[in-house]
Amino acid sequence: MHYEGTIIRPPSEANSILLQITVGCSRNSCTFCGTYAGERFRIKSDAVIMEDIAFAAAYCRRQRRVFLCDGDALIVPQARLARILEAVRRELPWVTRVGAYANAKSLKRKSLAELQEIRQLGLGIVYMGLETGDDETLHRIHKGADSTEMTAMGRKAREAGFKLSVTVLLGIAGRDRSQVHAQATGRVLTAIDPDYVGALSLMLIPGTPLYEDWRTGVFALITPAEMLAELRTMLAATDLSQGLFHANHASNYLPIKARLPKDKALTLKLIDRALAGEVALKPEFMRAL
Repeated sequence: MHYEGTIIRPPSEANSILLQITVGCSRNSCTFCGTYAGERFRIKSDAVIMEDIAFAAAYCRRQRRVFLCDGDALIVPQARLARILEAVRRELPWVTRVGAYANAKSLKRKSLAELQEIRQLGLGIVYMGLETGDDETLHRIHKGADSTEMTAMGRKAREAGFKLSVTVLLGIAGRDRSQVHAQATGRVLTAIDPDYVGALSLMLIPGTPLYEDWRTGVFALITPAEMLAELRTMLAATDLSQGLFHANHASNYLPIKARLPKDKALTLKLIDRALAGEVALKPEFMRAL
């Protein structure tokens, strides 16, 4: 495979064929993210992409899923993206699902009909980074969209027929807006009604603007107990018709996996026990991105 730069993928795509069709992220300005620092976004050539699909056809016959890297594969122009998905279907007929990251910008640029077309060509799940439903925090971290637009784009993805996984970030609002962020995020998640929610806990990355804000005292990183309280408020404010709420990423202090709505009450009780000191939290040295 012709991999370039930093390759990332969701935890659930750990066993997928990682097909890199873009390098970097088309936005690349979120204050907390250092993944593509200094990386100029570009779409890889069709020739290289097709060579990688041919490699996967020869050597990745046990893997049933494909994930399109990097941070914003959905931004690829429709005709090119359709050709890539057609090639995956033709050359890797055993693959059952293709996934990709999606942000508000890329979802907005494609019409509903275009999204439905690539859904029919095999793109089965998209992962959207919401981070927060609080407009002030969204503005602070330079997400490039407000909560209204985030909600609309999430609902658009659902309408197109994709499975939708939404990522939120505990601690991203700092101490001053922690509970506001938690309540607002629960409201937006309820309005989108995704299939999956993944709650991560903020880990500051040296070199990012948010890290510098923390180093200079502008941003306050909340404690593990405060993150847990934030998680409780967020979960309590989230009502999904039938979805999974995960907080079992390596960054989290208390791994949880709840099927909503049926597991909500029991999970809130688990968090209460952890807040009371009855359930141990993950030690700091075991956390990772």
